[in-house]
Amino acid sequence: MVQRRSQGDIPDDELAPQPRKGRGAIANPASRFDAESRVALDDGWSSGEPDPDLPPLRTTVMADATRTIIARNDSPDIPFDQSINPYRGCEHGCIYCFARPSHAYLGFSPGLDFETRLVAKFTAPALLENELRARNYVCQPIALGTNTDPYQPIEREHLITRGILEVLSRFRNPVTIVTKSALVERDIDILAPMAKQGLARVCLTVTTLDRDLARRMEPRASTPPRRLAAIKALAAAGIPVGVLSAPMIPSLNDHEMEAILEQGKEAGATMAGYTFLRLPLELKQLFQEWLEEHAPARADRVMSLIRQSRGGALYKAEFGRRMVGEGPYALLLQKRFRLACAKLNLNTTRWQLDTSRFAPPPRPGDQLKLF
Repeated sequence: MVQRRSQGDIPDDELAPQPRKGRGAIANPASRFDAESRVALDDGWSSGEPDPDLPPLRTTVMADATRTIIARNDSPDIPFDQSINPYRGCEHGCIYCFARPSHAYLGFSPGLDFETRLVAKFTAPALLENELRARNYVCQPIALGTNTDPYQPIEREHLITRGILEVLSRFRNPVTIVTKSALVERDIDILAPMAKQGLARVCLTVTTLDRDLARRMEPRASTPPRRLAAIKALAAAGIPVGVLSAPMIPSLNDHEMEAILEQGKEAGATMAGYTFLRLPLELKQLFQEWLEEHAPARADRVMSLIRQSRGGALYKAEFGRRMVGEGPYALLLQKRFRLACAKLNLNTTRWQLDTSRFAPPPRPGDQLKLF
């Protein structure tokens, strides 16, 4: 594990709640596990305007000394049993990311820490190979991108996701990928041959088609046009690809659902999905701060509709409802999604991944089988 780092390690000026170029969160609040918290206050000498002279927050990457890499899941509303997250934290900085509170387990803030203090699992490919060779391993599709994005910007340098795909390809273990990065195109040379064997499928998340909103809401993710271009490139290579209009945020991007699905279909997507905004734990405060800064005229309306769709609360973690919400507004969103998919012929083909091809490749020195 990484060492715990207290908020005191961050200079006071970096704690000041204010928008920062290329970052999603406004603040860096203490996590729910911290015994104490510190809050930056205006002493009366500032103008109240953001300070343009503050140094930019740098991205730092630390090594995670994990001993296992495959995570198992038994949640009834998540369509996978096994997953791998190559990184903890995500430089994309999406303000709505439900994974932000998980950074608190590392002693970091779910705010700015989540997008600047990253942890990389450099040994993931080697660990994965060992786990796939275990006698009790039962082949199932492995999902990448279930918590943080496997193709976030630091993947360009560290190539951990690519290393994982190379292992899965050699073992012929099926994989599913969810990302909002066009960097996934880099690995078409691995994914296309896997797809021909029924071993790979990819989904691109497109939250909005509005480039300005995307820049403020998910500052370091690929632009919406680049994500659509990635769908086109993957589809052209014969890789089953889907489009996710997620998360849908009431009165902010929900009106774009049909347009996102339509453009995804035009780019080559055959699958589609959506989720309703989730605000667990510290994310409630972080998202409200972001709304008040970037969409103040809509903030009250957005939060009111969220409560109407969560039984009066900002979030409920009930299985079966946490992904789609409840109440009239949430039901209308579900109906709109179904009608759009029917109109566009999305989700009419069932892409079943093939687990029967799984076969650990021989290692140097292994005795060859007679039959």
